[in-house]
Formats: sequence, C-alpha cells, structure tokens
Amino acid sequence: MPEGLVLLVNLLRLLARAVVFCLRHPIVSGAVVGAGWLAWRYGWHVPALVGLVVVVGLGVWAAVDRASFVRRVYRPAWSWWRGWWVYRRHWQPVLVTAGLTKTHRGREYLPTLRRVECGAASDRLLVQMLRGQAPDAWEKVAANLAHGFGATLVRVREGDRPGRVWLEFVRIDALASPIPALPIPDASAVDLRAVEVGRLEDGSPWRLRLLGTHVLVAGATGSGKGSVLWSVIRGVLPLMVAGLVEVWAIDPKRMELSYGRVLFERFGRYSSDPGGGMVALLEEAAGDMNARADQFAGHTRTFVPSVEHPFRLIVVDELAFLTAYSPERDLRKRAESALAILTSQGRSVGYCVLGAQQDARKEVNNLRNLFPDRIALRLDEDEQVDMVLGDGARDRGALADQISTVPEVGAGVGFVRLETCPDPVRVRAAYVSDEDIRQMVAYALSGGTYRPEAA
Repeated sequence: MPEGLVLLVNLLRLLARAVVFCLRHPIVSGAVVGAGWLAWRYGWHVPALVGLVVVVGLGVWAAVDRASFVRRVYRPAWSWWRGWWVYRRHWQPVLVTAGLTKTHRGREYLPTLRRVECGAASDRLLVQMLRGQAPDAWEKVAANLAHGFGATLVRVREGDRPGRVWLEFVRIDALASPIPALPIPDASAVDLRAVEVGRLEDGSPWRLRLLGTHVLVAGATGSGKGSVLWSVIRGVLPLMVAGLVEVWAIDPKRMELSYGRVLFERFGRYSSDPGGGMVALLEEAAGDMNARADQFAGHTRTFVPSVEHPFRLIVVDELAFLTAYSPERDLRKRAESALAILTSQGRSVGYCVLGAQQDARKEVNNLRNLFPDRIALRLDEDEQVDMVLGDGARDRGALADQISTVPEVGAGVGFVRLETCPDPVRVRAAYVSDEDIRQMVAYALSGGTYRPEAA
C-alpha cells in the first residue's frame, strides 16, 4: 500500500477516535473547546479566571452540600478518570490475554466497554459482549480479569439487557472491620420491608426485608449468626415498644437470646422437657396464624401492622435442634409441621420466621426452600454454599467458604440471596454486644424514652 494512503487511513482513524471521544465525553470536550475559544478571542487570562471561578464555586458547593457534590461531580469525575486510566487504556490487552476476544478473517472483535461506575470500594463496568458469548465465559476468567485490572475480586452480574453483563471489580474490603451496633432508630423510620442491620460491600446500608418473607441464616460456629439476629431485633425495637411488632424467640442453647428475654413476647428454651416447650411455642404461633388468617379471609389481602394485629417475628436460634437433633422423634415431627405451616402460609398475615442454623445439609432442614431470603455466613465447605443459597450461587461470587475464621475479620460477614434477585450480595451485620443488649432492655423498659446513644 502506498505510504500516502497509509498516512491518510491513519489520519482518518485518529479523526474517528476524536469524534467518538467527543461524543462520549461532551462536557470535557465542550470545556476544552470553550477554553480554547476564550483564549483565542480574549487571551489566556480570561479562561484562567473562569477556571478559578469554577474551582472556587465547586469548593463552596462541596462545603455546603457534600452529598450532592459527591453524587453529581466527584463520583462522575472519578469514574471517568478511572474508567480511562485503569480500564479503557488496558481493555484490549487484558481481554486478549483472558481469551475474551475473537479473530475472524484477520479482524479482531473486542467486547465493548459501555459504562464505568466507580464507588468507594468497588467499580462496576457495563460490557457489551460479543455475539454468541454468554456470561459464564466471563465467570470462568474472573481471576484473570481481577489480576489484569488490579482488583482483589471480580463478580459477573446479568446486564440491563440480553448480550450485556456487569463486571464488579472489588478494590478494597470495606467489610474488613467490625461494625458497631447501629443506633436504635425512631419508630417512624422503621420499615419492616427494609430493616437496617449492617452494611453492604459498597458501604451503603444493608436493609433486610421482614414483612412478606421468611429469612434463613446459615453459618458455622463463630460465624456471627447472633449478630444478624440481634441486629434485626434492634432494628425493630421501637415498633416492639409501640406494640406493633411482637418477637417470639426460641433459644435451645440458652446462651444467645436468653440474654434479652425480657424483650420478647414469648420465649422458649431448652428445659427439663427437652424441646417440648419450644415446640409448643411454635405450635401456638401456627395456631394463632391460622386464627388470624380466618379472621382476615374475605376482608383484606394486605397486612398492615396494628396494636390489635401486630407483626409477629418468630426468631429461632439453632433451628436444626428442633428439626433434626431433638432426642424425641415426635417432637421433631411436630416442630417440622409447625414450621412448615408458618413458612408456607404466614407471610400474607404478618408472620415472619427468622431461623438460624449451623448445618447446611438438606436432611437437617428440608424446609429451607420455604425460606425465600437466605443468608450464608462462613461455611466449612464450598458445596455448602449452593446448599444454602441455591444452585450456582458460588459460581456467581458467593465465596462463603473463604470467609476468614478470625472473628474480628469474618464474624457477621456473609452473602445474601434474595427471592427477587439471583445474584448474591456480600454484607456484614453489625455487632451487638452484651452492653448493647442491656441498653436495648433499658430502652424497652423505659417505654422508648431512654436513648443509649445519649447515655
């Protein structure tokens, strides 16, 4: 090919890239063009003065309303910078090395990076896959992508439309340090569809749904199941004081929930009748649930908590004791029957079962499919992850078997898989200490007038 033609082709390519850049980044391009025009028309001192005014204005904005400044200015600018410097600049060589590109008739086809969103701890990339590619092709090379772009972990999520995927690059572990007990909220701020119990991996609040669902928590000894249970109770405590929520608690170990038993409307524990009192409490809850369903039948389809009909949260620690380990076979069958009634029919009439267990095997709890929302804390084996969260959860990034056994690092850390979303989310529950529970008791006994944070 003649050298002149080669030069012309390269110039056209450069021009095309410049046009694409301007279309993708209109604000930056407009600012550069505007500054150049001002400099040409009035001299360089004018754009310099304009730039100084803009910097001062942004500084005032950041001081007056930092949240909106971060949302509208800092985060988009940070995303643009990291998107170019970290990802777009190395996009082709990393994907070629990972085997995600295709070559046909001498032409290389490269997946398109559509969008970059950068947060405090992780980055999210929206990618247009090549035709014929599937998300599992990206899941298989997640480790390659993590090393290629300097991340500690990469998760692959479904995109906003067929043919697209989200890549979540985790840069730092925002959940490495324990989270202290969250402040007791005001009653008006408590939403039973979103009770704050900890933090998500991106640093935002972790809100757990209670109304209209049941929740199963599974984790090995020392994984932090108590942190989840007590954070939930702490989150609904104002409504308990107001009479809109009742907590019925069952504590076979007599060491976890017993510490705050004064908070509970009903309480069952291991006694001289091993399991009998606890099973009777479950059967009482199932009977009350059926009576409420008969009362509501034909009158309402939507449950709204009230003093007459409070939302009832049935908290069961060591669920497997009742369904598998109890020495009496008859008690095991009765407990399983009551739990089956509550979990299959209780959601629509204001009943929620929050159960915790150590053993993830199906033979220990064959009712786990009746729990729409599940939380996997630290587990002993990789196959247990799918046992708790469902098939394919570990391949989607729920590495619950790799959570640290060091309490300060891993206690309360887990993965949540909700009924409405197949992708697991990494979370950490706040740690509620013995002193925090004593303050919760004082808050309840004072009718909500005692505020622990003010003590």
